[in-house]
Amino acid sequence: MKEKDLLNDIIETICSKSVLKQNIFTNTTEQFQEFKKVAFHLVDTIKERVCTTDNRLVIDYNEKGKYEFRIKVAGDVLIFHQHTNVFKFDENHSIWKTSYINDDITRGYCGIINIYNFLSDSFKYNRINDAGYLVGRIFLNKENNFTTEGKRKFGFLYNDFINQTFDKEHMHNILLQLIQQVLDFDLFAPPYEAVKETSVYEIKSIGDAIQIKTGKRLGFQFSDDK
Repeated sequence: MKEKDLLNDIIETICSKSVLKQNIFTNTTEQFQEFKKVAFHLVDTIKERVCTTDNRLVIDYNEKGKYEFRIKVAGDVLIFHQHTNVFKFDENHSIWKTSYINDDITRGYCGIINIYNFLSDSFKYNRINDAGYLVGRIFLNKENNFTTEGKRKFGFLYNDFINQTFDKEHMHNILLQLIQQVLDFDLFAPPYEAVKETSVYEIKSIGDAIQIKTGKRLGFQFSDDK
C-alpha cells in the first residue's frame, strides 16, 4: 500500500471506527448513570420494607465514582462496574449469525457493564484475599440494544439482542434478578483438605483483618461450570 493510501486509510479508520467507539462509550456511560438511579430507588424500597422487620439487616446503595456502584444486601455485595473501553463480540459468537448484525456490523460493538458478587464481610473486615464472582455482564451497543451473559437465569433471560433496549423497566428487572440470584447463592464451607494448613502471618492477622480466603464456592464447582 502506498504511503498516501495508508494515510487515507488511517484517517478513514479514525473518522469511522474511533468515532463509533466514542459514541458507544458515551451511550453506555449515560445509561449507566440511569442504571444508578434505578438501583438507588429499588434499594430504597427494599430497605424501607426489610429494615422495619429486623434492624440488623443492612440494605444499602453506595456510589463509588462515575463508573461503579454497589448494592449491599445483608451478607452480600453486588458491584456494578462500567468498563471504559468498547469491545467487539468474538468472531465465533452466535450474534454474528443474526440479520440484525449482518445488516450493520457496527451493531456488534458494545460497551460492557460487569457485575460481581462478594461477601459483605470481605469489605467489612478488609479480607483482601477473599474471592468474588463475576455473576453477569451486560453488553450495550450504539442503538441501546443489549444482551447479557451470566450464571443461571441471567445467562438466558435477556438474550434477545435484536429487540430489547436497555430501558428503565429492563434495568429494574435485571436488578431484581441479580439480587435474587446472589441471595440464593449460599456460602459453603470449603473441603477440609483445602483449609487444613495456614500460615503464622494469617493467624496473627485475624484480629485486624482476617486473611484466610473465603468465597461462596471456594473448593466447590457448579454443575454448569464443568
